[in-house]
Amino acid sequence: MAIGGGKKTEGVVAANINVTPMIDVMLVLLIIFMIVTPAITAGFQATIPRAKNPDAREEQQGEIRLGIDRDGKFYLDLTDPRSGKYTGPRYISDADLPGQLTTLYANRTVDKILYLKADESIEYGRIQAALEIARKAGVRVVGAIAEQERAARPERH
Repeated sequence: MAIGGGKKTEGVVAANINVTPMIDVMLVLLIIFMIVTPAITAGFQATIPRAKNPDAREEQQGEIRLGIDRDGKFYLDLTDPRSGKYTGPRYISDADLPGQLTTLYANRTVDKILYLKADESIEYGRIQAALEIARKAGVRVVGAIAEQERAARPERH
């Protein structure tokens, strides 16, 4: 006799859902995303130079930013003109950079500004090469992106 004393039914299967496998799968997916996410965002690594009094300005939609990381690799950082969504910095090879910039600036009528975001430890020759490629592609103005230099705190005695 069963404990609980209810009706005795034979051949009836209890309809209980076993959620343990689902929880296991969700935890594994969570761990995978926690490991993969930093690797995805780590595409462009640059320590931006610091300036005494830079103008604080938010990035605008439609701006074209050229990044140069500490290894000297180029990254184009722009908004997709078709969807209007921000694409983030995308690696671009040295051979593809002139054609890509020429295509971007050939269609522009209003502004031909390129914002340069480069690591402070790379050789200046690499920046000069990027500026020369940009000039040949039709860029008229180059803006350097810098961070505010933090003032040292006075020591208390």
